[in-house]
Amino acid sequence: MTSENPLDKDSVVLSPSYRLPIFIIFIGLIFLITPFHPWPTVIISSFGFFLLLQSFTLKLKFTKDDLIVIQLGNELRRFPFKNWIAWRIIFPQLPGFLYFREEASPHLLPILFEVNSLREQLRLRVNDLEIGKAV
Repeated sequence: MTSENPLDKDSVVLSPSYRLPIFIIFIGLIFLITPFHPWPTVIISSFGFFLLLQSFTLKLKFTKDDLIVIQLGNELRRFPFKNWIAWRIIFPQLPGFLYFREEASPHLLPILFEVNSLREQLRLRVNDLEIGKAV
Protein backbone atom coordinates (compact mmCIF):
# COMPACT_ATOMS: atom_id res chain seq x y z
CA MET A 1 0.00 0.00 0.00
CA THR A 2 1.35 3.38 -0.96
CA SER A 3 0.22 6.72 0.29
CA GLU A 4 0.96 10.06 -1.29
CA ASN A 5 2.72 12.47 0.99
CA PRO A 6 1.04 15.91 0.63
CA LEU A 7 4.24 17.55 1.88
CA ASP A 8 6.36 16.01 -0.87
CA LYS A 9 9.38 18.28 -1.21
CA ASP A 10 9.54 17.68 -4.98
CA SER A 11 5.99 18.93 -5.56
CA VAL A 12 5.10 22.52 -6.42
CA VAL A 13 1.63 24.09 -6.63
CA LEU A 14 1.47 27.14 -8.91
CA SER A 15 -0.05 30.44 -7.83
CA PRO A 16 -3.08 31.60 -9.83
CA SER A 17 -2.93 34.49 -12.26
CA TYR A 18 -6.05 36.46 -13.11
CA ARG A 19 -4.60 38.15 -16.24
CA LEU A 20 -6.38 36.04 -18.85
CA PRO A 21 -9.90 36.21 -17.34
CA ILE A 22 -9.63 39.95 -16.72
CA PHE A 23 -8.28 40.48 -20.27
CA ILE A 24 -11.25 38.56 -21.74
CA ILE A 25 -13.78 40.44 -19.58
CA PHE A 26 -12.20 43.72 -20.72
CA ILE A 27 -12.44 42.67 -24.39
CA GLY A 28 -16.12 41.84 -23.82
CA LEU A 29 -16.75 45.25 -22.30
CA ILE A 30 -15.20 46.95 -25.33
CA PHE A 31 -18.09 45.56 -27.38
CA LEU A 32 -20.47 47.85 -25.46
CA ILE A 33 -19.45 50.67 -27.78
CA THR A 34 -20.34 48.71 -30.92
CA PRO A 35 -23.79 48.63 -32.49
CA PHE A 36 -23.93 44.88 -31.76
CA HIS A 37 -24.16 45.24 -27.97
CA PRO A 38 -25.19 43.68 -25.59
CA TRP A 39 -24.82 40.12 -26.96
CA PRO A 40 -21.08 40.06 -27.74
CA THR A 41 -20.44 41.67 -24.35
CA VAL A 42 -22.61 39.13 -22.55
CA ILE A 43 -21.06 36.12 -24.32
CA ILE A 44 -17.42 37.19 -24.13
CA SER A 45 -17.63 38.54 -20.58
CA SER A 46 -19.45 35.40 -19.41
CA PHE A 47 -16.57 33.32 -20.72
CA GLY A 48 -14.16 35.64 -18.90
CA PHE A 49 -16.09 35.23 -15.63
CA PHE A 50 -16.05 31.44 -16.14
CA LEU A 51 -12.26 31.54 -16.49
CA LEU A 52 -12.03 33.80 -13.44
CA LEU A 53 -13.95 31.22 -11.44
CA GLN A 54 -11.66 28.49 -12.79
CA SER A 55 -8.59 30.46 -11.75
CA PHE A 56 -9.90 30.46 -8.16
CA THR A 57 -10.78 26.74 -8.11
CA LEU A 58 -8.08 25.07 -10.26
CA LYS A 59 -4.53 24.35 -9.20
CA LEU A 60 -1.60 22.90 -11.12
CA LYS A 61 0.65 20.65 -9.10
CA PHE A 62 4.01 19.57 -10.41
CA THR A 63 5.48 16.42 -8.91
CA LYS A 64 8.68 14.67 -9.87
CA ASP A 65 6.85 12.52 -12.45
CA ASP A 66 3.50 14.20 -13.20
CA LEU A 67 1.56 17.36 -13.90
CA ILE A 68 -1.64 17.13 -11.85
CA VAL A 69 -4.74 19.28 -12.34
CA ILE A 70 -6.61 19.76 -9.04
CA GLN A 71 -10.02 21.37 -8.59
CA LEU A 72 -11.24 22.22 -5.09
CA GLY A 73 -8.83 19.67 -3.62
CA ASN A 74 -9.86 16.80 -5.93
CA GLU A 75 -7.54 15.46 -8.60
CA LEU A 76 -9.13 15.97 -12.03
CA ARG A 77 -6.39 14.69 -14.30
CA ARG A 78 -2.83 13.45 -14.14
CA PHE A 79 -0.39 13.93 -17.02
CA PRO A 80 2.73 11.76 -16.56
CA PHE A 81 5.83 13.46 -17.98
CA LYS A 82 7.02 10.13 -19.42
CA ASN A 83 4.13 10.36 -21.95
CA TRP A 84 4.96 13.91 -23.08
CA ILE A 85 6.35 14.44 -26.57
CA ALA A 86 6.59 18.26 -26.66
CA TRP A 87 5.43 21.48 -24.97
CA ARG A 88 5.35 25.21 -25.64
CA ILE A 89 3.97 28.36 -24.03
CA ILE A 90 2.12 30.34 -26.70
CA PHE A 91 1.87 34.16 -26.34
CA PRO A 92 3.62 34.33 -22.95
CA GLN A 93 3.59 38.16 -22.95
CA LEU A 94 -0.18 38.20 -23.36
CA PRO A 95 -2.44 36.03 -21.32
CA GLY A 96 -1.31 32.93 -23.17
CA PHE A 97 -1.80 29.21 -23.60
CA LEU A 98 0.11 26.09 -22.66
CA TYR A 99 0.34 23.59 -25.48
CA PHE A 100 1.66 20.14 -24.75
CA ARG A 101 1.47 16.89 -26.64
CA GLU A 102 1.28 13.49 -25.06
CA GLU A 103 1.61 10.21 -26.92
CA ALA A 104 -2.18 9.88 -26.96
CA SER A 105 -3.33 13.44 -27.67
CA PRO A 106 -2.47 17.16 -27.77
CA HIS A 107 -3.67 19.61 -25.10
CA LEU A 108 -4.14 23.40 -25.20
CA LEU A 109 -4.79 25.01 -21.82
CA PRO A 110 -5.35 28.68 -21.01
CA ILE A 111 -2.70 29.91 -18.61
CA LEU A 112 -4.55 30.67 -15.40
CA PHE A 113 -1.31 30.52 -13.42
CA GLU A 114 1.77 32.66 -13.01
CA VAL A 115 3.52 32.19 -16.38
CA ASN A 116 7.11 32.50 -15.14
CA SER A 117 6.59 29.83 -12.49
CA LEU A 118 4.90 27.60 -15.06
CA ARG A 119 7.81 27.98 -17.50
CA GLU A 120 10.34 27.40 -14.71
CA GLN A 121 8.65 24.18 -13.58
CA LEU A 122 8.29 22.87 -17.13
CA ARG A 123 11.94 23.58 -17.89
CA LEU A 124 12.96 21.93 -14.65
CA ARG A 125 11.00 18.75 -15.42
CA VAL A 126 10.77 18.45 -19.25
CA ASN A 127 13.24 21.00 -20.62
CA ASP A 128 14.41 18.83 -23.51
CA LEU A 129 10.85 18.65 -24.93
CA GLU A 130 10.34 22.42 -25.34
CA ILE A 131 9.35 23.38 -28.90
CA GLY A 132 11.28 26.27 -30.40
CA LYS A 133 13.78 26.42 -27.56
CA ALA A 134 16.64 26.97 -30.00
CA VAL A 135 14.81 29.70 -31.94
